[in-house]
Amino acid sequence: MGRFAFLLHPVRISDFHRKFPWLKVVPDPVLESAFAKVPPFKVSTIRGIESITGATAEGWFIGLPMTPRVLLNTPWPKVLAKLIRAGELAERLGAQILGLGAFTKIVGDRGVSVNQGLNIPVTTGNSYTAATAVEGAILGAQAMDINLKRANACIIGATGAIGSACAQVIARSVPSVTLVARDMSRLQFVAESVRRRGADVRISSDPRMAVREGDIVIAVSSATDVIVEPEDLKPGSVVCDVARPRNISSEVYAKRDDVLVIDGGVIRVPGPVDFGLNFGFPPHTAEACMAETMILTLERRFEAFTLGRDITVQQVEEIAKLGRKHGFKVAGFRRFERAISDEDLNRIREAAMRKRRAIL
Repeated sequence: MGRFAFLLHPVRISDFHRKFPWLKVVPDPVLESAFAKVPPFKVSTIRGIESITGATAEGWFIGLPMTPRVLLNTPWPKVLAKLIRAGELAERLGAQILGLGAFTKIVGDRGVSVNQGLNIPVTTGNSYTAATAVEGAILGAQAMDINLKRANACIIGATGAIGSACAQVIARSVPSVTLVARDMSRLQFVAESVRRRGADVRISSDPRMAVREGDIVIAVSSATDVIVEPEDLKPGSVVCDVARPRNISSEVYAKRDDVLVIDGGVIRVPGPVDFGLNFGFPPHTAEACMAETMILTLERRFEAFTLGRDITVQQVEEIAKLGRKHGFKVAGFRRFERAISDEDLNRIREAAMRKRRAIL
């Protein structure tokens, strides 16, 4: 049996409350500041991961109680020391590989220094996140009757590791791609790599303007605030929001019945898995970045599979293939942590058709 550990941290203050309900009486700033001083700790034991090949795995969630704001505002050497300390705990528990979650894979050098400071390999999970984001977005587009041969895909956060990989992968399925990020010089570099995949490419630093022409939107920005509002989206479009915290306003759910917004990176894990923790997902499902660590463990590929800023299309394809081999699947359509039923999907599709006709 392979063993792994995965590093979690609270994405929002309510995550503290999920684990420790009695803390709701503590003011948010006090809670955030106090927990930032707490060392990494074992949160739960993960059991019951069973590949369709017969391989098994178990692991541990390790908690680093620092919010995105604290992680981004703390000097990198101090954050690195905390990450190394969390990895050393993973080693003592018996983990053979460590996965980094949420902003722990964004701060610093995207896991490179953490990997160098430990005796076990580290992976960010970004390759499988990219693979499943594109898969989910294309499935959503098909459900919304979007013609992929004429579609424009908009990637928000295109200069990041996941965004760049998503852009290159989806460029093989659609004729045009709009890349959105703040760093225009790096955006030009990514644009050239996407053009080599055969797509027409536009670049923008304004996500709200860019998504207005997007039939398919993949949001993977590391922004800590919402950057796309309901009025920005094209009627009948599909939006795959992979970012944590979300890039897409929850107001879309209430105000845009003609747009399909799906949570990206929600994966069904094979076997009677018990995570020992409620992290806001349905039973037997996990983030794609968590799933990458599990897949590598089942495959006994104890290596730093995904590190740093860059991901190759080959990495994305390889981890997607391994995921299918072991029985990992995109867990249907979900929106803001709730399942989208067939009836919901039909209503969204019909509303989109009405809105398109009204525009024409």
